[in-house]
Amino acid sequence: MNREMLMLVDAISREKNVDREVVFGAVEAALAQATKKLHGGEVDIRVSVDRETGDYETFRRWHVVANEAGLQIPDAEILLFEAQEQIADIEVDDYIEEPIDSVPIGRIGAMAAKQVILQKIRDAEREQLLSDFLARGEKIFVGAVKRLDKGDVIVESGRVEGRLKRSEMIPKENLRSGDRVRAFLLGIDPTARGPQIMLSRAAPGFMIELFRQEVPEIEQGLLEIKSCARDSGSRAKIAVVSHDRRVDPIGTCVGVRGSRVNAVTNELAGERVDIVLWSDDPAQFVIGALAPANVQSIVVDEERHAMDVVVDEENLAIAIGRGGQNVRLASELTGWRINIMTAEESAAKQAQESDSVRRLFVDKLDVDEEVADILIAEGFTSLEEVAYVPMSEMLEIESFDEDTVNELRTRAKDALLTMEIAREERVEEVSQDLRDLDGLTPDLISRLADGGIHTRDDLADLAVDELTEMTGIDDEAAKALIMKAREHWFTA
Repeated sequence: MNREMLMLVDAISREKNVDREVVFGAVEAALAQATKKLHGGEVDIRVSVDRETGDYETFRRWHVVANEAGLQIPDAEILLFEAQEQIADIEVDDYIEEPIDSVPIGRIGAMAAKQVILQKIRDAEREQLLSDFLARGEKIFVGAVKRLDKGDVIVESGRVEGRLKRSEMIPKENLRSGDRVRAFLLGIDPTARGPQIMLSRAAPGFMIELFRQEVPEIEQGLLEIKSCARDSGSRAKIAVVSHDRRVDPIGTCVGVRGSRVNAVTNELAGERVDIVLWSDDPAQFVIGALAPANVQSIVVDEERHAMDVVVDEENLAIAIGRGGQNVRLASELTGWRINIMTAEESAAKQAQESDSVRRLFVDKLDVDEEVADILIAEGFTSLEEVAYVPMSEMLEIESFDEDTVNELRTRAKDALLTMEIAREERVEEVSQDLRDLDGLTPDLISRLADGGIHTRDDLADLAVDELTEMTGIDDEAAKALIMKAREHWFTA
């Protein structure tokens, strides 16, 4: 019988093109499963097959766990102190084994053993195929539609299968069995039942890889695609930069008579592509990303990572785009929050901000509006700047002498100290459960206290727009904080 088993292992190994060790592992698993059924409970069984003779031994084993952890699976675990009575130097996570009678092969449920072995073989084959595919380093999966599975598309390339989810397909795309498909290798999901390769035709990475195939200069390192933003099936923007002055990045990506960009567009169901020149100057990059709209001026807010972009009335609709598409894609491409406004709106906003800063200087520095306006005209927007900008810079202001500068700096530092003390007092008014909320900084807590928010329930009751107006954070951050504050409603 043992000789027959060795012959069977050899036969399966050759037929399935799987290493003999994998087949032996499957046989051991089948024997262990059959033995476990005879003993019942949650016992842990290990079977060891001699690779030369086919003889096998069976062991029942116990996992050594820490004394304080306790036994979670009594049939298969043993506490450390009990294990040390048998083996003095044994440690946590080691195993104690005890030989038991082996189950004769003839008594194994034939179907159960066969299923276990075949499943192990299938798993091994799939892992080997997946490893071979990944070793090629390909980022685009090319294959044919094999079948549809609950709205998803299963794509087969050779003997390897990938899953293209409905959400990762181009809208209105209708793929049928047998259709040739190219898709981006999004990742591997080892927990997935069926194909573990996850594909996408909607991801920005797919467009980048398509351009990489169409534009040899990218592979040669002469050009680089820095970022990509897509509204799949409709419109996209890519940012390119040249590492060789002789190479025009936009013209090279477009190709002769648009041949290269058209090849990408045709693959993506007519998706229009704007090719933008990347710049390490964020403002210049945003101006390029908003094309074809012409920008009049731009104001950068580093602290909020946002930009106010001013356009004339004629360019307003173009800059925003249909349904906000153009400004949204430009924002995703550059990584900056972009606010489109007219010259009148910008002037009104600047006047409002100047008025706010003027009131701050008049109130906290105890100066008249004329002095406050001089500071504003010189670019000062906060008490911190007045207090800590180098003395030499402030002395360059013609209207101020050294005594005036020293006095202004002293008043600014005193005002900041007073405000910090007041802020700490306001924070003390906030309940501990709100202060302990993940994501809240001392500055945010102070702003919430200024707005009358003192408990977690107060924060949970806010709407997103109320929180953004109160704290200045963006909509996503505000939504996340509010949902975090509401968690205890559902877990109590």
